[in-house]
Amino acid sequence: MTQGFFTSTLFGKNKTELKKLEPANWWVDMKVPTLQLMAYDNLISETQVTLDYPGVEIRQLTKVNNPNYLFIDLFIKPETHPGNVSISFHQGKKLIKQVDFPLLERPNNSSNRPGFNASDAIYLIMPDRFANGNPANDDQPGMLEKANRKAPYGRHGGDLQGISEHLDYIQKMGFTAIWLNPVQENNQPRSSYHGYAITDYYKVDARLGSNEDFKQLVDKCNQKGIKMIMDMVFNHCGHFHWWMDDLPTEDWLNQFPEFTRSNYRLSTVSDPYASQDDLAKTTQGWFDTSMPDLNLCQPLLLNYLIQNSIWWIEYAGLSGIRMDTYPYPDKDGMAIWAQRIMQEYPQFNMVGEAWISQTSKLAYWQKDFPNRDGYNSHLPSLMDFPMYEAMKAAFNEKTTWDKGLLRLYDVLADDHLYPDPMNMVVFPENHDAGRLFHFVGKNLKKLKMVLAFAATTRGILQLYYGSELLMDGDGLKSHADIRKDFPGGWPGDKTNAFTKEGRTKQQNEVVEFMTRLLNYRKNSEVIHTGKLIHFIPEDELYVYFRYTDEEAVMVILNNSKAENKKVNTKRFNEIMRYFTQGTNIITGEKITDLSFIKSSAKSATIIELNKNQDD
Repeated sequence: MTQGFFTSTLFGKNKTELKKLEPANWWVDMKVPTLQLMAYDNLISETQVTLDYPGVEIRQLTKVNNPNYLFIDLFIKPETHPGNVSISFHQGKKLIKQVDFPLLERPNNSSNRPGFNASDAIYLIMPDRFANGNPANDDQPGMLEKANRKAPYGRHGGDLQGISEHLDYIQKMGFTAIWLNPVQENNQPRSSYHGYAITDYYKVDARLGSNEDFKQLVDKCNQKGIKMIMDMVFNHCGHFHWWMDDLPTEDWLNQFPEFTRSNYRLSTVSDPYASQDDLAKTTQGWFDTSMPDLNLCQPLLLNYLIQNSIWWIEYAGLSGIRMDTYPYPDKDGMAIWAQRIMQEYPQFNMVGEAWISQTSKLAYWQKDFPNRDGYNSHLPSLMDFPMYEAMKAAFNEKTTWDKGLLRLYDVLADDHLYPDPMNMVVFPENHDAGRLFHFVGKNLKKLKMVLAFAATTRGILQLYYGSELLMDGDGLKSHADIRKDFPGGWPGDKTNAFTKEGRTKQQNEVVEFMTRLLNYRKNSEVIHTGKLIHFIPEDELYVYFRYTDEEAVMVILNNSKAENKKVNTKRFNEIMRYFTQGTNIITGEKITDLSFIKSSAKSATIIELNKNQDD
C-alpha cells in the first residue's frame, strides 16, 4: 500500500473523507506506543469516535475551542499487527465519517538507524536551484506562485528528480550525505522557492515532486552510500498554511496586539539577566509578516510537530534532521522534541541552527552542557558558527596575537566548552551568509586552504552546492546572489558544469582538489575519530595533527602571501618522532625525509604519516 496520501479513502456513498487526518498512517513496534491524531472537519468534535482493531484502543479524546478539530489519543500495544484500523465518527446512531487508518510494518532495525557523524561530508542543496529534472511539474494547479526563472526570488523549477539524476556527480566528489533545504509544501504567493514558509507539514511541495519521489530519492541515496538530512522548521510556518484560516486553538501562534518582529537577540535565551520583554520579542516575535510564529508551549502543537518528525524519519528513511532557527521557539518544547527523537532513534543525529558566533553562548545549546539554569537541550549537534566566522577572516589577515590563523586556533581552544566537539558541523558557507569564494576575495589558493582546513579539523564537514564552481556572492546583501542555478541543471543551459567539458579550467581545478580531499576523508579513520593536537601559529604557519594510536595526519597551513617555507618539524616532535615518512594526499608525492617539509605560500599541505617500521 502506498504511503504517499494525506486524506482518507472514500468508503461508499454516504461515508465521506475527512478534510484532514494527520498523521495519515503510523507504524507498529514503535518504542513509544501512543499516538495522537489530529482530525479536522466541520464540527468534528461533536461526533463520537469508535474503532475496533486488535491491539489498538482510544485512550482519550481532546476537544478544543474550535469545534472543527478533535485530537484522538491512541494506544498501540507492542503485539499489534500491521493492518488498516477503521475509525468511525458517529452522531448518535448515524455514521458521519469513516476513515481507514493504516498501521504499517516497521522496517528492520529502524530504531537503530545510524545518523550522520564525523565521518560524513555533507552537500547542501537548495532543490529549486540545483537541477530541473521534470519541467512538467514547474507549475501545479492550486499553487499560488508560478515558475519564473528570470525572477531572482522566484521559483526556477529545480526538483527532486533533478537531484536524483545527478547523485553520481555528488558521490564521485566524495560526499557521503545530502542536506536539502526544506522540501515540504510552501504554497505562498511569492518567494516560496527557499522552502522555509511551510504550508503543509506532511506534504512535499508538488513543484519539487511527490512524497513518493522524495522517498525514492532517499532510497537511491542510501544505495549509493549517501545519507539524507531533512531540513525542518518549528519556529514558524507560512501564512498560507492550511490551518491559518481556522486555527485549532487561540494560542496556536505567538501573537502580539500589533505585528511584532523578533529582535533576533539569541543571547537573551541563555542570559541570566535578560528582561522578560526582550526574551519574549526574541522567541515570540515573528520572523516576517509571512511567517507566523508557532507557539511550542501549546502541547497539542508540540506533539503534532514531534510526530511529524518521526513520521518523516520512518516514511522516507532519513539519516538526520537539520532544525532551522533552533533557539527561537520555546526552548523547553525543543528539548522535549530532541529527547523524544533520540528516545526512538538512539543512533540518530540532529543538528540545530543557532546563529551564535561566540562559543560561550553557543555551547548552551548542545546536549549535556552543564547550564547553571539546569537546561538541557538534548540536541546532539550544532552548526559551528564561531568556526565559520573564524574561517571567513583567518586567511585574509596577517597572523597577529588574535587575528589571522590565530582565529582558528582560538576557536578550537574553546572546545573544552562543548560536551561533544566532534559533533559540531563545520561549514565555510551556506545558503544564508554568503559564498566562500566571495569571502576569500576570489583567491583560489585561499579557497583551497579553507576547504583543506574544514575537511581535516574536528567535526562534521558541510559544503554548499556550487562551492566547486567558484560561485560568488555576499548573502548579507542579497540572498539571490548566493542561490543561483547550477549551470547545466536546466534543459537548454549554455554550459553544463556537471561535466568536465562544461567547466572552466579553474572550476575543474577546484573539483579535482575537492574530489581528492573528500575521497581521502571518506576513507580516513583518523579524520573520523582521531584526536587533534595543534601548535600555536608562528611565522604564518599553523600546524596540527589528527592522530590515533596507529596513524596520524599532519596539516600545514602556510598563510604567507609570497613566502615558500621549509618547515623544520623538530617543534612537532611529540607526534613526529613516531614517523619516518609520509604521503601528500593531494599530490600523491612520497616524502621519505620528514625533518624538513616544503610548504608553498598560501597553501595547505596534508600528509598521511607512516610509522617507523620497528614501532
